[in-house]
Amino acid sequence: MSVLQTGGYPGIVLLMAMESSVFPIPSELVIPPAAYWASQGKMSYFGVVAAGTLGCWIGSALTYWVSNKVGRPVLIRYGKYVLISPEKLELAEEWVQDYGREGVFFARLLPVVRHLIGIPAGLTGMNFLTFSWTTVLGSAIWCSVLAWFGPQIITPEMFQDADSMVKAMKARTHMVALLVGLVAVLYGVMRYMTRKKAS
Repeated sequence: MSVLQTGGYPGIVLLMAMESSVFPIPSELVIPPAAYWASQGKMSYFGVVAAGTLGCWIGSALTYWVSNKVGRPVLIRYGKYVLISPEKLELAEEWVQDYGREGVFFARLLPVVRHLIGIPAGLTGMNFLTFSWTTVLGSAIWCSVLAWFGPQIITPEMFQDADSMVKAMKARTHMVALLVGLVAVLYGVMRYMTRKKAS
């Protein structure tokens, strides 16, 4: 909260860059309170969403390039020290291989995969320009959703209790995640049927 209050838009960029890499910072603790302050006239909604989107791209891009240069064996061996288990890495790799650019877009809207998607994209050598624009698009939508919910849910008392803020936001955004998950599943089924028909 202090970083957001004193850092303004650069603070949002920094925190969301960390959120989009391996640091366990929930986006529910960054964008909603910033949007709440925007509703009080201290920031603008557009500025909050733009700063959040930029931060997401920076964090994801750094993760992409580190993964691209370091390689899978190193991540498997040392990933546990930055909260990346082999199971999570395998899940993210399969996601990128199965869905490609659409997978990156959907991942930016889903829990768990959202933070890790830059790793398999870098490992598989996905085109960086494609990775970038799908990351920006998905991140902009996610930040917009959080910014929209922020002033409706957050109360001044929540600034003293981060857990209650996260729980309140996740209770609302779970429906968004479920909807995105459903669309992703339907898209996957459509791709499977199309490939089966072609073969």
